[in-house]
Amino acid sequence: MDAYLQSGLTALGDPTRLAIFEMLGDHPQAVSQLAAGLPVSRPAVSQHLRVLKDARLVRDRRDGARRIYELNPEGLAMLRDHFAQLWDQALSAFKKFAEEEHQKEKNNGSRSSTVRRSKKNDSRKRTH
Repeated sequence: MDAYLQSGLTALGDPTRLAIFEMLGDHPQAVSQLAAGLPVSRPAVSQHLRVLKDARLVRDRRDGARRIYELNPEGLAMLRDHFAQLWDQALSAFKKFAEEEHQKEKNNGSRSSTVRRSKKNDSRKRTH
């Protein structure tokens, strides 16, 4: 697994970082704006943003004396691609399982009808 992908998944495992990540999904924000919506201090928000930035999930730009944080499209693409690949693998595994189960039912169904026919024939033979 790619180191940035792993650090991104790890970073989002923290509830506060996940909340910050989701808040930035709405629109770019400064640390003070983020802190206003969270039960943590500005320095704590800055530390969480540093982790998210190191994981390439957010990026920042200067706006006068403050920094504005936003989601990083490259990091999002990396996560999206990872989950798309997992989804494709899960769908393929499900398809294989469903086809195997269908084949088993088909095979058991033909055996069952053969058994039913032979039981009918046996009951006919006894009455004659």
